[in-house]
This record gives sequence, structure tokens and C-alpha cells, in this order.
Amino acid sequence: MFNRKTEGSIVCPSCGSLVGVNDEKCYSCGRANPGLWGFGPAIRALGRDMGFVPLVIGASIVIYGLALFASGGNILGGGGMNLLSPSTGALLWFGASGAVPVFYLGNWWTVLSAGWLHAGLIHILFNMMAVRNVGPGAVEIIGPGRTVIIWVVSGAVGFLLSSTMGAYGPRIPFLSGATITVGASASIFGLIGALAHYGRVSGSALVRETTKGWIISGLMIGFLLPGIDNWAHAGGFLGGYATSMFFNPLTRERGDHIIIALACLLATFAAVGASLLQGPPRF
Repeated sequence: MFNRKTEGSIVCPSCGSLVGVNDEKCYSCGRANPGLWGFGPAIRALGRDMGFVPLVIGASIVIYGLALFASGGNILGGGGMNLLSPSTGALLWFGASGAVPVFYLGNWWTVLSAGWLHAGLIHILFNMMAVRNVGPGAVEIIGPGRTVIIWVVSGAVGFLLSSTMGAYGPRIPFLSGATITVGASASIFGLIGALAHYGRVSGSALVRETTKGWIISGLMIGFLLPGIDNWAHAGGFLGGYATSMFFNPLTRERGDHIIIALACLLATFAAVGASLLQGPPRF
């Protein structure tokens, strides 16, 4: 499936024109390296979202299951958000972020790993449903490489803001920062922020109205349900919006964005590995 094509023609992923697999750019739309070093056909075989949604959902479920296993007999079985919740120790071991890991333990890399972790069955269910709703549209509009970059960067910004506010910020109702925080929602809000920026600069009423609905829903959930990390959501949204401004979503995605995206993904998994190598936390 992932065999590299070294000769012949392929379809440009940006405009659909026929180009040579080794062409430096598409002569119809100007996209750099449309063949993606010969791996373009294999990547497109992953589907319209280029494998982004299955990757996020699959990796999140696997890591959630491993965290439950590592919790041993300390799994919380209460109702609501605590249903099948990994222990605090297991979450810290796998790379939870927040004021305690970042500032007390010095594990700064957890701002990259925490997005793969979830605090319970309901938590991961809601987040993965959101990924299914937001992810495909983001890939279609922004491009798969830039979507991954925004996902990682906005998650890191969200967790850094939440951790900082948890350590040094004032105690404000619904906005008090977090001592320990996990979840994909910071990155989800990052994609919403990027799409909100696209809707503004492109003039697309459909995108603007869709993102407005997501924002309102997110605010309602954040202020109605207990334990929601609203600072992470706000930081993720701002991080996604700013990253979209940097990329200019009205331009074509470049081939090197895929390379940067892969490096970003590897950094998040390396962050999980760094936490695991430290062993279970000892207080």
C-alpha cells in the first residue's frame, strides 16, 4: 500500500491536474512537489481525510486502553465523567499536562502528549465524536498536512495556557486553570479556530455559520459541565486561529507541510514515550 511510485503520472492533490510523479511543481496550480516524493498515491489511498481522523481516533483509543490497564485496581467506575476513568497516577505516567506536570515536575513536553489522553469513557467518546465532525472538513479546506500541524500546535498552546493559569493565574469560576489536564479538545478547538479564520478571510458564510455553531456548543458544554478545561479550549482556539493566519489557508498546501506534519506527530508520540520512560510518578 505504501510503495513509492518513481515514474509515470499522478493527479495533483490540489487541483486534480495530471502531473509527473517527479515534477517539482504543478504547472496548473503551482503546488510544490505534487507527487510527495512518490508517496502521493499511497497517501490518497487513505481516504479524503488522508488518514487523519482514523489516526487520531485509533491512537486515542489505544492510549486510553493502556492507561486503564496501567491503573490496575484504581480505575474509577462512578457515573458521568468518571465512568471508567484511568487513575491520576496512570494519566501522569502517560503524559498528562497541567500545572503539576509542567511546573512542579518539570515535564514541559507534556503539552504535546496530553492530547492523546482522556479522563474517562464519556470524555473520549465526546471528543472522538467531535473529531469525526470537525476533522474531515478541516482536511478538505486546510489540507491534511496543515491540519495536523494546527492540531499539534494548538493543543500545545492550549495546554501551556491552562498549565500556566493553573500555576500562576487567579481562581476564576470556570476559568481557574488546571493542575492536571488531558484530552483532545484543545486541538479540536484549534481546528475550529483555524476554520473560523478561514471563514473570515474567504467570506464563506457556510464555514462561518458552521464554526459559530461549534463555538456556541463548546461554550455551553464548558460552562455547564464540571471539570471542563476552558483555558485549554481558549488557548487551543487562539493557537489554531493564529497558525491558520501564518499559513494563509487561501494558498495551496505545499509538499513540505506533510514533512512538518509528520515531525509534529512524531514529537507528540515521543512526548508520550518520554513520560513513560520516567516511570510512574512518585510524590
